[in-house]
Amino acid sequence: MLMINRFSRLITLTAQYGIIILMVLYTADSWRVFRIRGAEEKDRVFLRQIRMIFAIHFLAFLSLFLKNMQPQLLLFYGAQVVYFGFVFVLYRNLYPRSSRMLINNVCCLQMIGFVMITRLSIDQSIRQFEIAAAGSLLCLIVPLIVRKADFLMKLTDVYAIAGIGLLGAVLVRSRSVNGAKLTMTIQGFTFQPSEFIKIIFVLAAAGLLSRKKNTKNLLIATAVAAVHVLILVASTDLGSALIFFVTYLVMLFAAYRNPYLVLAGILAGAAASVAAYFLFSHVQVRVQIFLDPFADYSNTGYQLAQSLFSLAAGGWFGTGLMNGSPGAIPYVEQDFMFSAVVEELGAVFGICLILVCLNSFIMIVNIAMLLKKDVLRLAALGLGCTYAVQCFLTIGGGMKLIPLTGVTLPLVSYGGSSLLSTLIMFAIVQGLYMRRSDEEIRDEERRFDQERGLDGEGVRIPEAVRTDPGSQSRD
Repeated sequence: MLMINRFSRLITLTAQYGIIILMVLYTADSWRVFRIRGAEEKDRVFLRQIRMIFAIHFLAFLSLFLKNMQPQLLLFYGAQVVYFGFVFVLYRNLYPRSSRMLINNVCCLQMIGFVMITRLSIDQSIRQFEIAAAGSLLCLIVPLIVRKADFLMKLTDVYAIAGIGLLGAVLVRSRSVNGAKLTMTIQGFTFQPSEFIKIIFVLAAAGLLSRKKNTKNLLIATAVAAVHVLILVASTDLGSALIFFVTYLVMLFAAYRNPYLVLAGILAGAAASVAAYFLFSHVQVRVQIFLDPFADYSNTGYQLAQSLFSLAAGGWFGTGLMNGSPGAIPYVEQDFMFSAVVEELGAVFGICLILVCLNSFIMIVNIAMLLKKDVLRLAALGLGCTYAVQCFLTIGGGMKLIPLTGVTLPLVSYGGSSLLSTLIMFAIVQGLYMRRSDEEIRDEERRFDQERGLDGEGVRIPEAVRTDPGSQSRD
């Protein structure tokens, strides 16, 4: 029995460092892809990343099983392997021109989330997995819709009205959670509407800001954004309000390229923050916690203090799965998942996690820069900014860089609404990326036809027309 225990500890320790090494290699490949030009070499990197995701997943569940010896873990692990396999195979075959890097990153972050939530509560992890599976099936059709349906980008007014109306319904009908009106229950199904309204808000802002650049349209766009933010403030959902506000400022600068507008927005946001401090008691509490979480350690400061203890306990290489105590942090599976990751998997792994999130954001920005239409470019940029701001708020809050906002770490934290909305966001970005690929193919075909003396319909252009540069303009 002693030999078995020693062998088990040896395997667990080997798995712990194997997970860290594989995550470092995966992260390095994520950034190395930007320098690779050849399609075949990129494909090899992407396939290697997929193998590393499965390897990390296997080592993590092996560690969990050796600690718990629950047969249920083996079945759950097998179901997740099938799920990830289907995602990789279906996207590769249904959408060969999709961004493989984004697919890999989404699956990598989901895998980390499954592992850590399983470590904290297998029941919650099963519910998260069920939502992920259903959401991924739903998201398979989203890129096709975005890729083909131009009319979706013309429903700006509908998006604006729907976003304001849904937030108003949340303000009136939702139930309060920790002082904020966040969730609604319909037919026994509880969800957080603001997670999905983020997508509607970005589409509305993109449509409004892509209109003719004049004072009237600017004021309309700003007024719509302000109403969204003010309703969220009235609901005391200040984390979502901050995400909406920062996202709009970034989109505003991208649309108008006027730094004074952004400066005015920042000043207005600063004034609103001061007002919120005096209007809402829980904002004052969070600021006081941020300044000194140990002043009231046994009460209001306990959550953040435990998060800091977890970060310190993990060190560079972590305590190992099931060897830490992340469960001592209240709401760890939602608000402090990054602290749980660092405690048991180490700061090296945590840094890699941040870099993968940053890599995903930069990929989305690159996709936005390639799009020709302003409305599409702004939509992609807004979705990427929404994702990046949410990552910053939850990681920064857990590390005491900023006051706590109570938002989740996308794809990693527990929360069905957050997971599903993030999957939809990435699916929309994939659809936009494939639209750009389609445009490049059409442009290439058009250039090829012109070189052969054909018009866009494959009809030969008369020699006199081709030799007279002004003839087409006169027509």
